Amino acid sequence: MSTINPLLCFKKLFLPLVIGINFVSLPPYLAYAAETSYPSVSKLKDVAPSDWAYQAIQLLIERYGIITGYPDVTVTFKGDRAMTRYEFAAALNKVLQQVEKLIMQERTLISSHDLATLQRLKQEFEAELTTIESRVDELETRTNFLEANQFSTTTKLNTRVILAATGGGFKGDRIIDVTGEEITIEDPNATLIYRTTFSLNTSFSGTDSLVTWLEIGSNGIDDNTGGFLEPTFGSVLDYSAKPPVEEFGISRLYYTFSPSDELNLTFGSTLSLTDYIDTNSYINPSFLNFSTLALVQNYLLFPVQGLGAGAAVEWNPVESIRVKAAYVAASADETSSDNSFFTPGIFPIGYILYPNGESEGGLFGDPYQGAIELEFTPVEAFTMRFQYTAGDILGERFEVLGANFELDISDRVAVFGRYGYGSYNNTAFGDINPNYWMAGIAFPDLFMSSAISGIAVGQPFIVDKIGNATQTNIEAFYNFPVNDNIRITPLVQVVTNSANQDSNGTIVSGTLRTVFSF
Repeated sequence: MSTINPLLCFKKLFLPLVIGINFVSLPPYLAYAAETSYPSVSKLKDVAPSDWAYQAIQLLIERYGIITGYPDVTVTFKGDRAMTRYEFAAALNKVLQQVEKLIMQERTLISSHDLATLQRLKQEFEAELTTIESRVDELETRTNFLEANQFSTTTKLNTRVILAATGGGFKGDRIIDVTGEEITIEDPNATLIYRTTFSLNTSFSGTDSLVTWLEIGSNGIDDNTGGFLEPTFGSVLDYSAKPPVEEFGISRLYYTFSPSDELNLTFGSTLSLTDYIDTNSYINPSFLNFSTLALVQNYLLFPVQGLGAGAAVEWNPVESIRVKAAYVAASADETSSDNSFFTPGIFPIGYILYPNGESEGGLFGDPYQGAIELEFTPVEAFTMRFQYTAGDILGERFEVLGANFELDISDRVAVFGRYGYGSYNNTAFGDINPNYWMAGIAFPDLFMSSAISGIAVGQPFIVDKIGNATQTNIEAFYNFPVNDNIRITPLVQVVTNSANQDSNGTIVSGTLRTVFSF
């Protein structure tokens, strides 16, 4: 096999070949080699294993080892299928790049016959190589544009929009609250409610996150049937009650970082205890699973329901154990406060229990709440959580114990439940110890992949001194994906003995929830 000086060859012949400069005249012996024994493949739609071009590329690959790692190399060049011209051109382009590299590094002597073969291949597939080059240039242009105009190199924006049409009514002549006061004698109107969340997540080190949520929602408890007819014991839709009411504002603002692999620390001016304590794979969040407050979370566990300043700690000492603790002060930005009108952050039951109470405000003043949770996962299919929380609302102390479990019976069936026991002293009804429970069953992937469905029943506030019955909440839903960005959920809620009053007829409401995520 004759050889030539690689550097001289590269300067006079191959460099123009691979970078697209007009081809220089070949020496007679190379021109002859390039023009003989090669039937044209320029008009073929595909390149078959029997074509000279296919065999030439295969020979070059084996001789110089210049396409190591090329996708599908063991299939494409083993002679068992044809390649499209663009597939072949992509392979040829890779060969040209690798040969150029070998010549520049003076690692391999390239035979004159092989260089002539590459020249002929380039001529035969010139149009496809040009197309590939233009597409690469276009991709580079688009990439440069995106890099120059991207939102941020450190911040990601996620958006979620919830739209829900809801309506319903009640049996009987009227609905009264826990004190016997009349709420309504007519069924409420059907409504369309909404909630929009813009989530900005910024990372400075890769192990931290500055989270900012901007949110707006519709008219709170009065925009849905359950919330209007029974606002006290959690029949309101969670995603209706939680965001700022009819105004655009900050609903989360905190910074999270990890001093070690086992420890996460969070602090900020706008936190929610429900983000950290009493989570459950099959019950919350409300835009994905159940929707009503009495079932989304342990109703007794969070009398300080609103947002506030505080901190949270999550420690995972071993794989099966996780410890969480959190503290929130709902009026941390107020130097003083009173109960003359309304204290943000206190759930409606607080005003029923302490109608004449007063708050203090401040980071460590009333209303505030601290909570700790132990999560235990002995096996992958079973998780148990135990909670303790305490704090002050409207000048009085409260304490609550809670438990929460989830069990995967199979890939398609799971069960879950919660229990709570609380202590509230000096209420308008005396010292009370309410109980709470809920239980349900979930059916992942029912009828279609990624669908979520479930049914649950619960009693949010079991206590003898308030009312003459026990309210029971029932909810069933089926959440199915339209595509990766849209999910639709029809759900039904039934409330019996609302507000713990046996004179209240059964409340039935239906909601069609649509969630857009992007």
